[in-house]
Amino acid sequence: MQRIRLRYTKRGRLRFTSHRDFQRAFERALRRAEVPMAYSAGFTPHPKVSYANAAPTGTGSEAEYLEIALTAPRDPEQLRALLDESLPTGLDIVEAVEARTSGLADRLTASVWELRLDGVPQEEARRAADVFNAAETVEVQRLAKNGVRTFDARSAVVSLEIPDHTETHSSQADRPTDQPCAILRLVVRHVTPAVRPDDVLSGLRAVADLAPPVPAAVTRLAQGLLDEETGTVTDPLAPDREAAEARSTAEPPAAATAPA
Repeated sequence: MQRIRLRYTKRGRLRFTSHRDFQRAFERALRRAEVPMAYSAGFTPHPKVSYANAAPTGTGSEAEYLEIALTAPRDPEQLRALLDESLPTGLDIVEAVEARTSGLADRLTASVWELRLDGVPQEEARRAADVFNAAETVEVQRLAKNGVRTFDARSAVVSLEIPDHTETHSSQADRPTDQPCAILRLVVRHVTPAVRPDDVLSGLRAVADLAPPVPAAVTRLAQGLLDEETGTVTDPLAPDREAAEARSTAEPPAAATAPA
């Protein structure tokens, strides 16, 4: 059984696609592309697809991950192209690697988010970020299934800052307009309960009275293993690529055919 790991995006209007909607669209894409999927056992078999830490509905993302199991081997890049053609624009399959290591979900320990605050001056956003970073705890509330839950949004935040001007206009970010605005770059650990970008925005409102006039446009730029020394988030598919390269290097070249 071959396992393929995919990175996909949620861009533009497709940021409002729920995770369940994406699951349905992806399973249709698997059928259109005639992917030889492995199926679960039981009365109602399902294709073996493992989704990891999906972004909340309404947020864009450049770094969503899933893993599929196949009954017959396929070239990862060809499979990526077939699946990408079978999905609507905005739900884009941008990378595929063969799984050669274990524990993809264990390598998704943090995310990098970009928060676009239209109508907020940059200096006001910087002041609010400084107040948030200086606080020991920032209590916020969220409506859960069992009622309103209060938790600390500060402890999970590794960094919250205004990026450099060149980074602010990165082509990765999913922004609806080109109007001037404040941009915040957020690195947050994946903890329980999960601290989401909207929780950090609630915290900024609570401790620094920052209230954007329009809802923030939020995009996940990356997720992966957090490097505690540098505060950066590493590529979770890198170990699989490195393992594939090491294997191809170690394999002896095919023997030449002797002339008749």
